[in-house]
Order: sequence, then C-alpha cells, then structure tokens
Amino acid sequence: MSLTRRDFARRSALTGAGVALAGSVGALATAPNALASTDTESAGEESADRHGSVGYGPLIPDPKGILALPAGFSYRVITYSGKTKLESGEFTPSNHDGTATFDGPRGATLLVNNHELKGPRANWKYPVPLTEGLVYDPAAAGGCTVVEVRRDKVAEWVGIAGTSTNCAGGSTPWGTWLTGEETEDRAGQNGMTKDHGYIFEVDPEDRRRNRDPKPVKALGRYAHEAVVVDPKRGRLYLTEDASTPNGLLYRWTPPQGFEHGHGRLRTLADDAGALQAFKCFDSGGRFVDDLSRATRIGTVYGVDWVDVPDRDAKTVSVRKQFAAGEVTRARKLEGMWWGDGGVYIVSSYAREESPSSTTARSGSTTPSAARSP
Repeated sequence: MSLTRRDFARRSALTGAGVALAGSVGALATAPNALASTDTESAGEESADRHGSVGYGPLIPDPKGILALPAGFSYRVITYSGKTKLESGEFTPSNHDGTATFDGPRGATLLVNNHELKGPRANWKYPVPLTEGLVYDPAAAGGCTVVEVRRDKVAEWVGIAGTSTNCAGGSTPWGTWLTGEETEDRAGQNGMTKDHGYIFEVDPEDRRRNRDPKPVKALGRYAHEAVVVDPKRGRLYLTEDASTPNGLLYRWTPPQGFEHGHGRLRTLADDAGALQAFKCFDSGGRFVDDLSRATRIGTVYGVDWVDVPDRDAKTVSVRKQFAAGEVTRARKLEGMWWGDGGVYIVSSYAREESPSSTTARSGSTTPSAARSP
C-alpha cells in the first residue's frame, strides 16, 4: 500500500513542520520516484483544521528566573546539580539534557536524566558518580541518573556512569531509556580509556539490569542525538548531530527473528541487523544533498536507504564514509519522537553557511517533521 502526497500530508503535517519524508508503508520509499510533490499548499490549513488552536498561550516571565510558563502552569524543582544529593550521598550531577518519564512502582514516576558531560572527570565539578557495577569507562564524566518522584518523596540514583556527552536518546516501548553519546572520542582521546559514541540502554525500574554496561554497537558509533523505536516493525531511527560534513539520519533494521524486550539490545552482535543512512529525492527524482534545501513548509521528499560501510567507524567517521551524492545531510539533527504511526525529527540549525542560499527560514528555524509510515 502506497501513500499519495495528499494522504501523507494530511496524516503527517503539523503546524510549523517543515519537511515530510514519504514512502511506502513498509519501506519508507524504496525508489526515487516513489514520492509525492512539493506542492503542499493546503498542508498547513489541513493541519490547523485537525489540531485546532496550537499552544497554551504566551510565556509569563518567572520572577525567580528559572522557568517561564504559560498562565495556569506551575513548577517545582525536584533535583538541583550541586545542591540535592543522590541516595549514595554524592551531589546531583550537572549538565542535565535528554530525559523521559516512566511509570514506576506503586504510582511513582521515574524520570531518567542524561548528563551531557564531555571528557575527563577532572573537568567537571559534579560528574556522574562512579557507582560500582554501573561504570563503562571510569575516565568519563557523563551518564544518567534516575529520579523517583512521589508526592511526598524524591529519590535519585545513578542509572549508568562512565559514558561521555550523553545528549539525547529515547524511550522504548518496553519501558527503558536509550541514552546516546554525542561524541566520537576513541580510547586515548580526551583522556578516555574506551571508545565512545554509542547507544546504551538504561532500565529505570530494575537496577540489576543496568549492571556491567555494554554499548549497543550494532547501532553505530557516531555523534548520537535521539533515537526512536518503531513499535510495529522493530526498526530504530537515529539522528546524528555533527558538522564538517553535516550529520545523517539513520535507520537500523533488526536481524530476522530478533524480538525486542528488556536487555535484548545488549545481546546483539556488533554487526547485527542493517544500519543505513537516508537519501532524499524531490518530486522530479532529483537528489537532495541537504534538508536545508527545503524552503516551503510541508515539502515532501522520497527516501532511499543506503548501507553504512563501517558502522563502528574504525578509521573513518560514519558520516565521512559517504561521498557527495550518496546520502542526504542536515545540520543539527536533534530531537526525535514517535507518534501517530511515524517519527518526527527536529533539525534545529539554519545559518548563512547552510547549503541553501535562501532566507534564514530554509533548513530548520521551524521544526522539520519526518514521518516513517
């Protein structure tokens, strides 16, 4: 079953969304001509009709200077780096970044926080503590903490330590957090004793499953940002935040017979499944070298997927293994989330040095949405 351009735009467009990547339901397009047009004059109108008014109103300045919120909203600080303490007695680590919430035991909420700390521990006042059994590289400062939130109690502990530059990641349908290292440091670089640039799985509820951290090398070694799981097909989509050259969007397809679940990713062989990068085409079948070429809201591209030659980047960074014309790039491919049967992606960069020479709106001053039907 294929999606027409209008069907796709109607099902995937969001107000403010920039680019939709269209294709067949099963393969997200397997040929350059399996795509719709960039003529999407009604996408924004259709989106507005579907969603009604968007947003919660203007932000009201916070007298404390911490968090501005719309009228009717309030907040409470539950952990504070260098002030609140973990169960083990150390201070809450600094540089909070990617996060997600999970249902915990007896009505609790479990909040997993990345701590984007790059390089050696000595560089940081509040690194993630090296909790016994939860350390990947004792030289690295980053990792994740887990916060258990109840109405009358807050507790915090280490989920993983000894990782580097934990920027984004994503939650899984089976209730775990995938944390991504936004770095390509190898052992011997920046004080590291192990290679970095991997995805690690953190279980927010069962701490025993986090012991002896193991990188999921099948998902590649590069400057990871976000990751989402297609709950129906089991594929993972991953963004890369990198430049010179710009980063890529990846898709990982599991090997035949593989079943996801708690701790299953860490059992994969280093070369398990297929890791591929995306390649976009416009309505005329012409190759699109960078997503910043899209200058109209609702632009639709077709997509092919190209195999990654060396996913562990033993000698050359993954994104540099592709010659010009082989893959589509984008600057600052960052946030990503699964919803409405597809994956939505934010590319948050638009500057004069972007490939497109049009106005500052080209690229991603507004979020770009990519659906993988």
